[in-house]
Amino acid sequence: MDDQNKNLILATALSFLVILVWFLLFPPPEQQPPQTETPAAATDTNLPDNVAPTPPAAVTTAETSPQSQTPLREATLSEARRVRIETPRLTGSISLLGGRIDDLSLKDYRETIEPDSDIVTLLTPVGQPEAYYTLFGWAPGGDLAYEDVPGANTEWQIEGNDTLTPQSPVILVWDNGKGLIFRRKIEVDSDYLFTITQTVENLSGKPVRLAPYGMVARHGEPSGQKRFFILHEGVIRMSDGELEEIKYGKLPDMPFNEREGARTEIIDVQNSGWTGFTDHYWMTTLMPFEGQPFTSVAKYVEGSDILLVEARQPAMTVEPGQTAQASVRMFSGAKEWETIRRYQNEAGIDRFIDSIDWGWFFFLTKPIFAVLHWLNGMIGNMGWAIIGLTLIIKALVFPLAYKSYVSMAKMKELQPRIEELKKKAGDDRQKLQQGMMELYKKEKVNPAAGCLPILLQIPIFFSLYKVIFVTLELRQAPWIGWIRDLSAPDPSSILNLFGLLPYSPPDPSSIFYIFSLGVLPILLGISMWLQQKLNPAPTDPTQAMIFAWMPWVFMFMLGQFASGLVLYWIANNTITFIQQYAIMRLHGHKPDVFGNIISSFKRKKKEPKAK
Repeated sequence: MDDQNKNLILATALSFLVILVWFLLFPPPEQQPPQTETPAAATDTNLPDNVAPTPPAAVTTAETSPQSQTPLREATLSEARRVRIETPRLTGSISLLGGRIDDLSLKDYRETIEPDSDIVTLLTPVGQPEAYYTLFGWAPGGDLAYEDVPGANTEWQIEGNDTLTPQSPVILVWDNGKGLIFRRKIEVDSDYLFTITQTVENLSGKPVRLAPYGMVARHGEPSGQKRFFILHEGVIRMSDGELEEIKYGKLPDMPFNEREGARTEIIDVQNSGWTGFTDHYWMTTLMPFEGQPFTSVAKYVEGSDILLVEARQPAMTVEPGQTAQASVRMFSGAKEWETIRRYQNEAGIDRFIDSIDWGWFFFLTKPIFAVLHWLNGMIGNMGWAIIGLTLIIKALVFPLAYKSYVSMAKMKELQPRIEELKKKAGDDRQKLQQGMMELYKKEKVNPAAGCLPILLQIPIFFSLYKVIFVTLELRQAPWIGWIRDLSAPDPSSILNLFGLLPYSPPDPSSIFYIFSLGVLPILLGISMWLQQKLNPAPTDPTQAMIFAWMPWVFMFMLGQFASGLVLYWIANNTITFIQQYAIMRLHGHKPDVFGNIISSFKRKKKEPKAK
């Protein structure tokens, strides 16, 4: 077998091996939050001795009783008076019980690709499975008790407007009956950014000490969605330029803190940061203003199975007759690249773009997505944008690819001389290797050059896989015809002749699902097979068999990958075929593609007779 084919087999096999290792064997390690030397002592410094921890999140008997039936969402929402939320992109309500923002849905996104499916629900009230909400308030200090400050079950009143819109904020008020009047002003922009301003007026005749806080609570780990080791879901927080991530499953492993009464990780933020929960496409985070110190808390409450993140602002003393104020922002919505980047640049939210999980190859995934997003804006179709991105990538690596293809063409020209060396060397492999190395040096040919274009594709492939899998812009993005979601596998199946036969393909839980190949995976296999036919098959039968099976192995392996990724690979193979064919012709070697195809079929017919 000539060195050109050896290089191609080696590079292809290496690509296959790396992909398997990456996706199956070695998931990236969990990034643990930084540990302080003494967690208990760190907590004491974050909460002054005369300030209590934040009040507990809401717990209802309906949730804790396994015999109780969960009421419909509408029934739960009607249990407390509410303030409506109505913006161009959000709909929902705020419960006056606790002043919780606990009912929020995204108008622009649906659960499935069907046009009549439900819009995506982000926040869910207490009393429903997997309640998910935000809560704001004041931790008591000095002589104050928990009942003296607003908590999860405080009955707030509306002061003025009763509907929250971008043009009209709402104000909630509560008088504790002991000389303290609390107000909460809630504002929202036309996208997903809320601003919550809390004030406390002291008419008690004596100074009081309080600490404002914001809290995001989840009752139980979210279910009903797959967990992927390449995607972070759970707590995400930025603390003075340092990004920390804690997956949902790791929260119960945090150290137990006696004073908090929960498993807790605490970080002091001096200048800028944010904290919250992130899922695949959606996120809810708390963001104190730039330059405002706060304490970032991740907490897991055992027994009630409540997951919390908190942004605790410094405690303050309010003198008689004075009013104290504290503000915090909240993002609750879709992780849209353009929207998040605008908040980072215009609202001064430090490194907010990193709330999107760019992965290990962030230096590739970020620019790849930026170009893809730009192309989609120009073309208006993400599928064609992926093909356009492939053209740009191939143009950027063309100088290296050109050298590689020229070297491969020269290798083809040297084949007769290499065959002569083999005859002269006989069984003396050392003599053969020395002769070949002298020949390569004399003709200035690099036998390993054929590997470079394929090896270069590995990090690009991984980065594009990450982009397509993680970014919201690829979710439910159509291309043409039957491809209505580029982030999902090709829905067609050869097992029902791509919809011509009147039955459905196997379910993903079936062992036959792997054979349910769609049009795109089959085209991928064909494109790899045709690319091989630029050169004759290896003369060694074993190597020829491995070489022949490789495209179809990749076809099945990538058959259930996202359609956008398979589309990229097909486009890449097609462009590579054209480039390699043209360069080989330019250097005097005419690839006999059809002849190589016919000879491969003839060889298969002769093999049984040879036995």
